Amino acid sequence: MTGSASELARRLGDHAEAVCREYLSNGHRSGNHWIVGDVRNTRGRSMHVRLRSNAKGPAGKWVDEATSEFGDLLDVIRESRGLIEFRDVADEARRFLAIPRPPAQDPQPAAARGSPDAARRLFAMSQPIAGTLAERYLACRGILLAARERALRFHPGCYYRDLVTGETQTLPALIAAVTSLDGRIIGLQRTWLDRAGSGKAQLPDPRRSLGNLLGNGIWLGLEPGAPVPVMAAGEGFETMASLRAVMPALPVAAATSANHLAGLSFPPDCRRLYIASDADAAGRHGITRLSQRAGEAGILAMVLRPQLGDFNDDLRHLGPTRLAAWLSDQLAPEDARQFLTSG
Repeated sequence: MTGSASELARRLGDHAEAVCREYLSNGHRSGNHWIVGDVRNTRGRSMHVRLRSNAKGPAGKWVDEATSEFGDLLDVIRESRGLIEFRDVADEARRFLAIPRPPAQDPQPAAARGSPDAARRLFAMSQPIAGTLAERYLACRGILLAARERALRFHPGCYYRDLVTGETQTLPALIAAVTSLDGRIIGLQRTWLDRAGSGKAQLPDPRRSLGNLLGNGIWLGLEPGAPVPVMAAGEGFETMASLRAVMPALPVAAATSANHLAGLSFPPDCRRLYIASDADAAGRHGITRLSQRAGEAGILAMVLRPQLGDFNDDLRHLGPTRLAAWLSDQLAPEDARQFLTSG
């Protein structure tokens, strides 16, 4: 790195231990090194960060003996926080160092921000949810999904910017991939979580999506290329994950909003579509439009209605057995026999 980047890296090195405690909080100090699992703040011992300059090199340099990765503390900030663009990394470094942001001289287009490439990069930076705060969050909502659900990840320090004040912070987040029918990640949804495990983070908007969302969704149980004669779709992720919890063999898609639900793409061989409803009237236009589009495509659309506010309320308060029994009367008889294996 040259110029301002190298200067930021040097100044971060002057406070190497404080940087590590902030961005590599799952590690610990051992002599002149900070020991942690990797640059993404995973628990372990393979990555060593030099805390003070010596004959072997400057403070802040690190190496991961398991992967042969190496770098400086700007890399630590980027990877541990899931940042994509350098200007965001530099802003976070300046925030940590309490350095005022310099005036813009040659602004660059922000086309990459919120792009499918940014979504894929953040997803790759995240980790499987097993044993994480994300798994605990889902379990508290009664959602126990199989480990093979590849759409879900966890990031321990996902970047959040307040859209009103511009202030930023990093919080743990459930990361859900938004994919096309062929399985390509072209967006994602971030749900920021309370560090104590009590639910979503206390934010004005604890859930945000990015990428190309129209026509696509958070798919659970979709195998690219496999036939999908029957599926379910709905607006919210927790709603669809709740249905998946009692119908684990049924592919489901969460469209992330009512407008995106209206435009959801159908697998080419789909013949029957169940649309999850809830008590919120705001989502009815999405259900109506999706039903119309399904009919035009020769697909039978059937609306599933919960007993309470939504299907996650049903799952949590009534339990999976009662939810399955309630659904059995709304499904086609052959679908009830095939998919309600946990009822």
